[in-house]
Amino acid sequence: MILTVLGMVSEMELSFIKERQRLGIEAAKLKGVYKGRPTSVDHDLVKKLRDDGVGATAIAKEVGCSRGAVYKILKGNS
Repeated sequence: MILTVLGMVSEMELSFIKERQRLGIEAAKLKGVYKGRPTSVDHDLVKKLRDDGVGATAIAKEVGCSRGAVYKILKGNS
């Protein structure tokens, strides 16, 4: 029973930490301080290569990223 209670307290504390982090990031974004991670892959180049008929594996080797990153860019999630 003690382990269950300690587990619940731990989960609650983790949710508090995540909430404070989210609020801090939102406040920093409003101030213009937090802009997120800079992109490391040229999205326009990936899309151009795909339009030219180049496959995902070749694009990944050309640009220097993983195939998953190529698929994310092409899907529009990144």
